[in-house]
Amino acid sequence: MYRIVVEALALVRAQGVGVLLERINKPKAWRRLIYGWLQFRDWKPILARKYLSGQGLEIGALHNPLPVSAGACVTYVDRLDVAKLRAHYPELSGLNFVNVDIVDDGEVLGAVPQASQDFIIANHFLEHCENPLGTIRTHLSKLKSGGLLFYTVPDRRMTFDWKRRNTPFEHLISDDANGPHQARIEHYREWAALVLDKKGAEIDETAAKLMRERFNIHFHCWDKRALRELFERARTYLANGFDTAIFRPNGPEIIVILRREA
Repeated sequence: MYRIVVEALALVRAQGVGVLLERINKPKAWRRLIYGWLQFRDWKPILARKYLSGQGLEIGALHNPLPVSAGACVTYVDRLDVAKLRAHYPELSGLNFVNVDIVDDGEVLGAVPQASQDFIIANHFLEHCENPLGTIRTHLSKLKSGGLLFYTVPDRRMTFDWKRRNTPFEHLISDDANGPHQARIEHYREWAALVLDKKGAEIDETAAKLMRERFNIHFHCWDKRALRELFERARTYLANGFDTAIFRPNGPEIIVILRREA
């Protein structure tokens, strides 16, 4: 549940505690959170211990690395070193961060050799990617044959994204084919309007500010049905480069394990 806390603190940093209190006081927000909590049993460590072994990566673990079995050796990747991560996330002060072994863009993994990993873990990462299809393609390329991608993705209905629409697959194709820059400002405008509740001219002003700062938003979002469709269509789009081993709701998120084909 720490991701929900992190998102709440990020909203406070951006808009103040009053906005957070107003948001959580809405009945729809409570219904979604209660629905997620009532069904919640965390399957991530259970499935990780069952499926992950060998040498792999975890992207963006911060202070909450995924527990794995003794047969799995994890190298930690993040876009900043620990000192800079602490400065970027002051709300997490006092918590122990994992040591960042590789400083790299998790969407690109330029420092990671091709076909070198048995698994890659990226929890609550795909929604932050500007080019999710390109990211999946890159992650698959870093895996050995039969290697596993272990993703969890929030169900937008149980997050601050609940007002937003599912990202259409055609939009993801456009991001991959034309580059994410062509839609970047629209993502920030949507975030300003539907997550931060800005109105009128404030939408453009807030979006421009967030874009200048490269504020780390959910560029895309999906509910369970739309996320299943994403991976079904991505399999064809990415030339049948994977099959889906696990697609499992996990409270307010969905666990997806993909296996790279030979």
